[in-house]
Amino acid sequence: MTSEQYEFCPRCDANLTFQKGYDNTLPYWICRGCGEMLINPELDTGDVMWFCDDCGALLNVQEGFDEGRDEWKCTECGHVNELSDKDVYESDDEYQAEMGNPYRGLSDEEMLSLSMYRDEDFLDEDKGIILVRNMESGKPFVKKLLTTYDKSIYMYLMEHPVLHMPRIIGIHESSNCLIVIEEYIEGKTLSEMLEEAVIPEHQAIDITKRICKVLLQLHTSETPIIHRDIKPSNVILSSDGQVYLLDMNVAKWYDPGKIDDTRHMGTRYYAAPEQMGYGMKASSPKADVYALGMLLNVMITGEYPKVRKAPGEIWDIIEKCISLDEEKRFTVEELIRELDKLDKPDGLKRLERKERD
Repeated sequence: MTSEQYEFCPRCDANLTFQKGYDNTLPYWICRGCGEMLINPELDTGDVMWFCDDCGALLNVQEGFDEGRDEWKCTECGHVNELSDKDVYESDDEYQAEMGNPYRGLSDEEMLSLSMYRDEDFLDEDKGIILVRNMESGKPFVKKLLTTYDKSIYMYLMEHPVLHMPRIIGIHESSNCLIVIEEYIEGKTLSEMLEEAVIPEHQAIDITKRICKVLLQLHTSETPIIHRDIKPSNVILSSDGQVYLLDMNVAKWYDPGKIDDTRHMGTRYYAAPEQMGYGMKASSPKADVYALGMLLNVMITGEYPKVRKAPGEIWDIIEKCISLDEEKRFTVEELIRELDKLDKPDGLKRLERKERD
């Protein structure tokens, strides 16, 4: 085969000839390199090419398609598409930009509600977390554009606020993501603190106990909620000294009847084995205890347990938290009691003596 016989994507220059299933007689092809839909130039599609709003299939090539109709039921997925001039775009770039618009599909009322918040800065551009300001009150809030989420959990938390978690102000679901407006907590994350120094053991214990009390509210709700992503960047110490737990985008409802998580989610090292698909059980509230054990060790030593174990009695508690056997871990209530023992006067003396040593 000569180079003249190869065909390339006009957008990313990928070699289409080598893409499995490619045939230049097909009416269209989705480039495996960039996802661009490439229309066969020999295809007569008329002046406008119509795509299914749900599955993205090209409607023009579907048997019986007539763009003169008001709507068309996609033969690929069954979605009923409105055929309206307002959905016609001048270029593919304009179309792709609209398809990626996080606000696509929102009602005028929802857009009006969101327009009350002015974007100021990205807190985390990769995760779509934006600092915004309410134009009426002048107060700062956080806007999140979530592509991984359980909307029902956010709805529940908006109606049942959890102490020491950011209060949820508004929720809007577009065609592309869940848009959440929540309280802005000013302070330092544990990640930022650990960049400067490890955290004294007595303070690390206190922080862990406070997180436990937040988790206790989640774990004892009518249907328990598992956070599933406890890690330094999701814990913040506010400017007034309070401890807040953030980020519920991979949280799930606890179902004791399930033997596996539908989606294996979490952060490496902090996620319990069952979260990653190991074992014969789905995540339970004890998955959060596993992450707490890891977090406690990292706060004290700056390292994961496999690299460096926290010294002294605290290691016995951490070791039980991070047991591979979920049954052997503490519950949150038990963990609070064990940590309380180290906060007794004798326990504090032992900790102070060890820190001086």
